[in-house]
Amino acid sequence: MTGTATAHETLARWLAEARSAVAFTGAGISTESGIPDFRSPGGIWTRYRVIMYQEFMSDPEARHEYWRQKAEGQLEFAGARPNAGHEALARWEDQRRLVGVITQNIDGLHQAAGSRRVLELHGTALATECQDCRARFDVAPLVERFRRTNVVPPCPKCGGDRLKHATISFGQALPPAVLQDSFQLARQADLLLAIGSSLVVEPAASIPRTAKEHGARLVIVNRDATPLDAAADLVISESIGETLAAVDRCLAAAKT
Repeated sequence: MTGTATAHETLARWLAEARSAVAFTGAGISTESGIPDFRSPGGIWTRYRVIMYQEFMSDPEARHEYWRQKAEGQLEFAGARPNAGHEALARWEDQRRLVGVITQNIDGLHQAAGSRRVLELHGTALATECQDCRARFDVAPLVERFRRTNVVPPCPKCGGDRLKHATISFGQALPPAVLQDSFQLARQADLLLAIGSSLVVEPAASIPRTAKEHGARLVIVNRDATPLDAAADLVISESIGETLAAVDRCLAAAKT
């Protein structure tokens, strides 16, 4: 089934019926807030070479290049605000229609919209983490320091030079506890909404598949086709913000 007014009503009904609905989100939900998909043509990952995690850890020059790229990437987040899609998910959690959000995104927009239970598979771009002492710090003043001095900032706590954004780099393992909690939510879900994700990046892409294998209805809301479309109970290929807002209106109308 593809996106129509009937699809919005169907999803609203399934949300109303669900006891353990979970959202799984990817870059597509945030592009509508002005944050580009880094994998798309012209995105940062297409313009610069990838700094692997082990290279970052062992090579000062690689760390400088990493910070240069991240300082530019930080500009992509400046001024971004949650859109109607983020707001709908936060509202559904508040209404106890949604158990939580599992996200591949690093922008913090779910939390900014008011979502409370957010599992960040790929970390957050709003903080830095020292790879030696594991202390965390707000990212903004450290990025500004790098832009001003062109020197990788030392860890404010231990003075080490392996201060890194608290995101998951290529070659770096996803946080085991977050991954475990995400799969546990998926196994317990009776409805999983896969929103704005290509569903090709593993192991994250296996989370919606796991939910489906454990009996959940699977709904995919994404601009482009995904490898799981054939297995989904409902596919909506429309604007994410407009779709979730329409579903929200259907939910509100059903209560009157």
